Amino acid sequence: MAEETKFQLVICIVNAGFSQNVVEAARKAGARGGTILRGRGSANPEAEEFFGVTIQPDKELVIILVPEEIKDAVLQTVYAESGLSQEGQGIAFSLPVDRTTTIRME
Repeated sequence: MAEETKFQLVICIVNAGFSQNVVEAARKAGARGGTILRGRGSANPEAEEFFGVTIQPDKELVIILVPEEIKDAVLQTVYAESGLSQEGQGIAFSLPVDRTTTIRME
């Protein structure tokens, strides 16, 4: 039986307008693409005061499924090239994926 490829889900939450930068950076590290979702943050004024930054409510979520072996490269490249190294620009993290399957669309 062939060994199954293990995957990680890389999730980036960025201010509106920055998602394409994330996708381009992830592709440089070997990702094939991603899905962009639009959202709205719900942080309260106390959170802004605690973190010492202004939190922009309009967000974009970029979700990217990658093989486990390139996850670190994707996270590092996204961090370095999409502005996440600047305070308050966004966050990137990964979650393990237990199982994948494909859906045939006809």
